[in-house]
Parts: sequence; structure tokens; C-alpha cells
Amino acid sequence: MQKREKRLKTNEESLRELWDNVKHTNIHIIGVPEGEEREKDSEKIFQEIIAKNFPNMGKESLIQLQEAQGIPYKINPRRNTLRHILIKLTKIKDKEKMLKAAREKKQITYKGTPIRLSADFSTETLHARREWHDILNIMKGKNLQPRLLYPGRLSFRFEGKIKTFSDKQKLREFSNTKPALQQILKELL
Repeated sequence: MQKREKRLKTNEESLRELWDNVKHTNIHIIGVPEGEEREKDSEKIFQEIIAKNFPNMGKESLIQLQEAQGIPYKINPRRNTLRHILIKLTKIKDKEKMLKAAREKKQITYKGTPIRLSADFSTETLHARREWHDILNIMKGKNLQPRLLYPGRLSFRFEGKIKTFSDKQKLREFSNTKPALQQILKELL
């Protein structure tokens, strides 16, 4: 029975890796106002975002777009809802350059509306990363320099060393040996 569970977990991880590999050049643009996509296609919206928020990148014109599309969802006719656009770039370096510039700029807008750029991961990876959210925020407040590593591992600096954990159980076991860390994370683990 244990062998079967281990094989199942390995298969799930392989599937997640495969999906993330397929999506590795994708960027999600989150928060574009609803009416915009009817007036312009997704590709033009993306080019405008680059031109307004990252003028140096627009001049380089190295970012090659393979595909741009709106992501379907339920539209509420009574509300102006925000739209998600999926951008597929030809090179992973372009994606990394865009996301790094977005992190450095912090506030990205489209026609005055704040938007977000994020990497496109599989649902499983997003879920694994979301599980660390509360712990990540507490650790940021305590200056432990936390980071989320791919796919859903937590890394932080503690007692001068970098510690990495793949799940909350391993973090709980480690924190039980470190009273200072246990005090910080007492309500979250």
C-alpha cells in the first residue's frame, strides 16, 4: 500500500512538472478592465502595458510574443469586472525579464488601473504556493528573508543559515527544536 501511495505521489508531481513546463513561458496579466478587450485585441493591450510601464523594454523590442488571449470567465453585465489575459512569449528569458522589471517597479498600471503580472503555474503548484502565504507574511515581518521556491517550497534565513522546507510538517518538526522560531509560528503550524 505504501509503495502505491509513493508511486501516486510521484505521478502527481510528474504531471505538475509537465504542466508547469508547458506554461513556463506564460505570463498572466491580471486586472485589465472588461471593456478594453472588446476594443483592442490582447496583443495590443500587452504592447501598451510594456510601452507605458517599461519604456526601456519597448525600445529593445526583443520581447517576442507568440500568442495572447483573454481567459474566459463568467461576465456580470451589471458590474465592470476585471479581465485576465494570458501572454505566451517565445523565450523564457523574456518572461523572467518582464517579471523582474514588474517586481522592481512594484506598481504597474493600464490606463490608470492597477494591474498585476504573474507567472502562469499549474493549479497544483499555485495551491502549494498559496499554502505558505500566511507563514511567508509573518516571516517577512520578522525579517527572516523568506522566499517561495519552485514549485512550492519555503526558504528563509535562520541563525545565519538558509533553511528550506517542502511542507508544513517538516517546518513544524524543525520549529519544535528552535523555541524562537516556534514562538513566531505558534498559531500557524
